[in-house]
Amino acid sequence: MSARTRDWLKFGTLVGITFVFGLLFASALNLPKRGAAEPVTTLQGVTPASQAPVSVSKPLLDLSNAFVSVTDRTRPTVVFIRSEHRARAEGQRLPPGFEDFLPQLRRRPQIEQGSGSGFIISPDGLILTNNHVVAGAEKVLVRLYDKREFSAKVVGADPATDVAVIKIDVAGLPAASLGNSDSTRVGEWVLAIGNPMGEQFAFTVTAGIVSAKGRLLAGLQQSKYAIQDFIQTDAAINPGNSGGPLVNVRGDVIGINSAIASETGVSAGYGFAIPINLARTVMEQLVKTGHVERAVIGIAIRDAQPEDAEAVGLKEITGVVVNGFTGDDSPAKRVGILPGDVIVALDGVPVSNTPQLQQRVGFKKPGEPVEVTVLRQGGVRKTYTVKLARAPMGEEVATASTKPGSAEVSSMEEAIGVAVQTITAEDARDPRFRSVMDQGGGVAVTDVSPDGPAFQRLASVEDQGGRDVIVKVNATPTRNRAEFHDALAKIKRGDIVTLQILSQDPSSSTGWTGRVVRLRAR
Repeated sequence: MSARTRDWLKFGTLVGITFVFGLLFASALNLPKRGAAEPVTTLQGVTPASQAPVSVSKPLLDLSNAFVSVTDRTRPTVVFIRSEHRARAEGQRLPPGFEDFLPQLRRRPQIEQGSGSGFIISPDGLILTNNHVVAGAEKVLVRLYDKREFSAKVVGADPATDVAVIKIDVAGLPAASLGNSDSTRVGEWVLAIGNPMGEQFAFTVTAGIVSAKGRLLAGLQQSKYAIQDFIQTDAAINPGNSGGPLVNVRGDVIGINSAIASETGVSAGYGFAIPINLARTVMEQLVKTGHVERAVIGIAIRDAQPEDAEAVGLKEITGVVVNGFTGDDSPAKRVGILPGDVIVALDGVPVSNTPQLQQRVGFKKPGEPVEVTVLRQGGVRKTYTVKLARAPMGEEVATASTKPGSAEVSSMEEAIGVAVQTITAEDARDPRFRSVMDQGGGVAVTDVSPDGPAFQRLASVEDQGGRDVIVKVNATPTRNRAEFHDALAKIKRGDIVTLQILSQDPSSSTGWTGRVVRLRAR
């Protein structure tokens, strides 16, 4: 073979190798080969995906598989609940002349129907759901995931926590696994399972995360003893989801879906579930006795604000402020706890907020002693032994009212920006002011400056539609405008001012509710 021939062979081999590598590189980039048909475009202008398998990261695939596994395990434990309430149409108006011909129409009962969700908690047919799903129902029907239907009886219900237990007579049912809501972390993935919008979307599964914990929802508190400690989630929850489980990626129920915050009545990304630890405690009492018995300290409370923390020497804004007492027989009042005290621990365990205190107290036994640690104005720390009382059975939950401090007022005193007037002799003769006068009297709020520290913290007579009376400033009685003025005169710019107020409250047995509000003097 000549040298020239060998050179041509080498050149041809090099070209062939280069061409092969070019094809391999083009294939790796998923580039179309020359001469290949162009991708087909549909009428909608959408190009079909490549037939090649899509590469999925293992963590994402594992999460997807976890959702499927949890759904497969939990969905058979979820039930569809229909409740019926019969209301007679008494007084139904009929067209003139028809009364004698259609008397049966006047007496025909109207059937009000509602629906919701629940989940099985024992193989013998116990089901956990919301109180509002079955409240007032004369007939409760349960449909299982396998489409079997059964009549159910209400074992017990607790309006205060919105928890109810019902039962169907059937054995061998799959039961949900109950988890530990206290260990649930904000940011965890969760699934909500239930029957949104009724039968049409039965056994729907939605996914999201735990958005927050310990939420209080304005407008849902049904009594001064109501306990609220909601888990917030962005998993889609809609009407009909109520009573269904909120489940973590391990398949454990961490909450009962109960409420949404929405201006339209459908999911806006703000769903709320009752923590399963709270629901479990209620459930156990309902199954055992059919009702819930709770203990109380006898105080009205609210979460601490920055001014409260500074007033009592707390470095962090934490704890629960004593706003007032439920009556003269309040266990807390008897041992020496004062309005304005900040509760920071119960039995040596720190207390951060209202729901924590409500649960720790509410589910102890009446008569049981507890150690209540408080911080007082100036940083004084005290611990009291309080013997718990039994919550009234007619009330709906256990510890205290949770409305934030509000109303009070002054004479446009620049320090806090309020105006007050002394309670007149005519007012003092009014039986409605008896409770105020029994405490030595006070000054009624008449106005609040819009640019003062009290703006949107206190309310005037016009704002509330009722009287607000300041009875003490920094523990000093203020029985008239002069005493009120003198008390404020001792306050320096930037100081925290503690106001003790009585506000008119028609729901209270005395007609008044005590509150504590702290403001920074200007």
